[in-house]
Amino acid sequence: MPANLHSGLPPHPRHDADGAAAAAQQPRPASGYAGDIPPQLAWQWVQQGRGVLVDVRSDAERAWVGEVPGALAVPWKQWPDMLPNPDFDAQLCAAVPRGMPALLICRSGVRSIAAARRATALGLTAYNVLEGFEGDLDLHAQRGRLGGWRFHGLPWRQS
Repeated sequence: MPANLHSGLPPHPRHDADGAAAAAQQPRPASGYAGDIPPQLAWQWVQQGRGVLVDVRSDAERAWVGEVPGALAVPWKQWPDMLPNPDFDAQLCAAVPRGMPALLICRSGVRSIAAARRATALGLTAYNVLEGFEGDLDLHAQRGRLGGWRFHGLPWRQS
């Protein structure tokens, strides 16, 4: 049993932190697209020119909540009816150079999964950015306190 490896004691904090840090630096495999990538690693890839960050939130969401400087806006759905963007395929293919991975981000990481699957069907290498821009809801139904691009202190600006 894993707990018995440490005589019932939790693992040494240093070892735990090293393991968590290493895991945070690797994409996780996913079904139907290249994988899930932590926001910190996604930003690192963008800075290194190893990926293109694509924000699939609506124009209204980016204007109200904020945006990542340099991210390409290709909405999956559009406000106010949240209907699918009929030009998504063409806009995404025009935004992402062939051979460059698309790093897709939305509010919490749900729409970006659907967008990553679609991008993969279009022949792109696509990753979902874990936790999205705002992260998960907390106990008070507020976002931004449980993960997300902003929570991790990555670059963003208010429109």
